Amino acid sequence: MNEDKKSIDVSFEFFPPSSETMEQTLWESIQHLAGLEPRFVSVTYGADGSTRARTHNAVKRILDETSLTAAPHLTCVGASRGEIDDIAREYWDMGVRHLVALRGDPPKGSDTYTPRPDGYAYASDLVEGLRQIGDFDISVAAYPETHPEASSAAEDLDNLKRKLDAGASRAITQFFFDVGLYLDFRERCAKAGIDSEIVPGILPITRFPQLQRFAEACGASVPGWLHERFEGLEDDPDTRKLIAASVAIEQVALMKREGVTEFHFYTLNRSELAYAICHAIGVRPRKVA
Repeated sequence: MNEDKKSIDVSFEFFPPSSETMEQTLWESIQHLAGLEPRFVSVTYGADGSTRARTHNAVKRILDETSLTAAPHLTCVGASRGEIDDIAREYWDMGVRHLVALRGDPPKGSDTYTPRPDGYAYASDLVEGLRQIGDFDISVAAYPETHPEASSAAEDLDNLKRKLDAGASRAITQFFFDVGLYLDFRERCAKAGIDSEIVPGILPITRFPQLQRFAEACGASVPGWLHERFEGLEDDPDTRKLIAASVAIEQVALMKREGVTEFHFYTLNRSELAYAICHAIGVRPRKVA
């Protein structure tokens, strides 16, 4: 194994498929990326718990048919504390040892999050509860540009520290495109006494309008230079892919030079761009002698 592969860890996020065609795409992507030996692969969970069964099925298939480490998402939304605890115990019994613990988005039709009286109120509470169930390796979310609902960056950082102090192992950031934002955030975390891994979340761009919707929903900024790179490519998917790869490779290579050794890719169930980016930074399949 080459030195770069030793020094850089990657992980990939997938979402549970809702059709046979999407399931085929997902499994082709998982098989393509499996050779890169990711630290784990995470499987998302609907904002209101709507994909619970599909998440469970995808995780089970990953465990049954691959050697990958599956990390299902769990959220506070749409379930009682007892229901979430039961899901966590079932995952533990299946062999799951990694989880991604999130507060979750408000249910459809609601603009604000309201904790359930019988549920986990926030992600820090969820982490604490999960740690009582089993010795899970837990990842939580971080926001270099501050969570849209936080009253201030300082409050948001305090919330991150609570999640890590509750027993989470690492934080995975929301996607961003200005590397300076991530580096500043990492520095603020260090000054706040956070010494856990702050893993940058990378979103390879497949369709620019879709990216803009994602960014608006989660409070991520889209710099002007990125608009210019994709301008005029609405009907040119091949060139879009080349530009998307070059943008992400630049982003990841810069962070690597700044000492970042782990990256999490939001794949949208597509493997090509994530694979190309990994190849560019030296993360490649192990050569068989």
